[in-house]
Amino acid sequence: MRMMVIGGLLAMGFAVQAQPARITVTSNGIAFSTGHLQRKFVTGPDLACYDYSNLLTGQQLLRAIEPEASVVLNGKQYVIGGLQGQQQKAYFLPEWLQQLKPNDQAFHYQGFDTSALQPLLPWKPANWHPAAIKTSTGKQIRFRFKSTDLPGVVIDVHYALYDQEPLLSKWITITNTTGDTLHAGYIKNEILSLVEEESAVVGTVDKMAKQAGIYFESNYAFNNAMRYNLSDQTLHWLTDSSYTSQVNYALTTPCRVEIYPDMVKDVRIAPGSTLESVRSFELLMNNYDREQRGLAIQRMYKTVAPWVTENPIFMHLVSKNDEEVLNAIDQCKATGYEAVILSFGSHLNMEDNSEANLARWKKISSIAHAKGIKIGGYSLFSSRRISEEDDVISPITGKTGHAFFGNAPCFGSKWGLAYRDKIKQFFMATGFDIWENDGPYPGDVCASVTHPGHHDANDSQWEQMKIQQELYQWLNQRGVYINAPDWYFLNGTHKIALGYREVNFSLPREEQRILNRQNIHDGTFDKTPSMGWGFVPLTRYQGGGPEAILEPLSQHLSDYENLMVQYYGAGVQACYRGPRLYDTVSTRNMVIKVINWYKKYREILNAPMVHLRRADGRDWDGWLHVSPSGRERGLLLLFNPLPQPIKRKISLPLDGTNLKKVRFAKSGEAPVMLTPDCHGRVVVEVEIPANGYAWWVVS
Repeated sequence: MRMMVIGGLLAMGFAVQAQPARITVTSNGIAFSTGHLQRKFVTGPDLACYDYSNLLTGQQLLRAIEPEASVVLNGKQYVIGGLQGQQQKAYFLPEWLQQLKPNDQAFHYQGFDTSALQPLLPWKPANWHPAAIKTSTGKQIRFRFKSTDLPGVVIDVHYALYDQEPLLSKWITITNTTGDTLHAGYIKNEILSLVEEESAVVGTVDKMAKQAGIYFESNYAFNNAMRYNLSDQTLHWLTDSSYTSQVNYALTTPCRVEIYPDMVKDVRIAPGSTLESVRSFELLMNNYDREQRGLAIQRMYKTVAPWVTENPIFMHLVSKNDEEVLNAIDQCKATGYEAVILSFGSHLNMEDNSEANLARWKKISSIAHAKGIKIGGYSLFSSRRISEEDDVISPITGKTGHAFFGNAPCFGSKWGLAYRDKIKQFFMATGFDIWENDGPYPGDVCASVTHPGHHDANDSQWEQMKIQQELYQWLNQRGVYINAPDWYFLNGTHKIALGYREVNFSLPREEQRILNRQNIHDGTFDKTPSMGWGFVPLTRYQGGGPEAILEPLSQHLSDYENLMVQYYGAGVQACYRGPRLYDTVSTRNMVIKVINWYKKYREILNAPMVHLRRADGRDWDGWLHVSPSGRERGLLLLFNPLPQPIKRKISLPLDGTNLKKVRFAKSGEAPVMLTPDCHGRVVVEVEIPANGYAWWVVS
């Protein structure tokens, strides 16, 4: 097996091997491991996890035993498995297991089964993606629990293990065979008492450090923040007053995690049906470095949601008529672009399900496909008013107008359900390839008791979320590419904004160039390049005058080229928003040149990015893409915002290339041979032209 050496691991005394997921059964327990993590369970007198170890660092993450899960059923809280009686909560010794007792009110362990890892969603690749991306492999284990208090209810706790990754996924299912409707709420699929991160004598949960050795994410996130940690709706860091030996005098150390959506209080489970909880993902970390942690999260996305690596080349068309769409299709064909997305403000209406409208766009779609061009369009769901009957009703005021965006429709209303059906009908009828869904469901709780898609405020978020998730999954499984400004990646979307302030695109072009590179730098730590989009206003957007836009394109070729290079050079697609990609032969040739360069180096430009220096307008800035395999192992792209050429010596971290000897070549020049030091770094001297850029290939 291949030895993994991560962040000075061997120097710490730990040597681990990458290996397939393994499940081991003994006479009184079950363990699973991937070589990076392990969890051990005792199976009697009830199932309980007593060991959760990071094998990369040797760290034990658990300090106390907890139930596997918990849920409120028909108004009563039940824990799932677990053992009681642990006195010392700072740490746990396996020999204490024999002193612990099961909870009489728990759902108790009945048995387990295993299976091959099932994908989160069936992925139908339909666009360019890195050649190395494949469907993940691994194993799953299911623990079964029953209760004499609720006969006919079965709760299963599921774990998914990913081969050779420090990663697992966990969820529960509740199956109702009682013959009566079951009411479920506060469905906690993970409960962990974790070792604390710091010894703080005083402090509060919101200000004290949390355990950094484990990263949590779930498929229940929203709020348009463009970042997961601000979009998450399920991770709850709690205190533990039973942990009386902690350093904090008020016993307020954040050392306990529960994962559940707290606005989901009463979901009906019909007889014969099964409810599946939130799915959480747990990624073990081995350091505090932002770059390394970000790369680990990006690897998690590639493993769990490989569709996020798709990255088609598209323009954002602003059209008034069909002729402009056909012209844009021809321009995409001529320049090497792969798709046209009809932007907001265009003459496309996906909600018009008349035969004439569907036939019209089916014809245009067929023309685009015949020329090898994909076509997509924009549709707005939220941040709009529909009616008093269909809008979200506030649980506080009992009135409309207090949603996340002020006025917004409820996805469970008649209008919301019809909107879902119209979108599906449009894609089935027209053959469109891309959906730009603005204002997806943002988590609004609706107090209506007449909407057909939910019962009341207690289940409205859950049911609306299910509608949104199902729609995205339905589209993804048909090969439709989805841009959505919210964190639905684990439900089938492909791309979100890098994060930018829209009014900045009314600023002068030279300022936009700096700001865009700052956005690229900041927005690619936790996201792969393919997961984010930027913006280039070819025509006026959010205000600004001639100094803010690129039209006429031929008069601003330098800015146009620089903006294209910084986005494509980051592997980030931008929304080139306007009526055309070129206006003259010289403009067309420039666009072709940049697109050909991007396609030539597409694999490495979509590889992980090492952030070298953030743009500040005072000196050079740029980044380095690295890959441990492939034709190119690295591509360095640097920018000079100054009015004169510059020459600099910079240190490059090339450990991600797996090269002992490096060929370092600037475009059009002979390569030089370099030898990385013991830390994988080389020092190079670079020259960058005034107000320009330069790039080098590492092989």
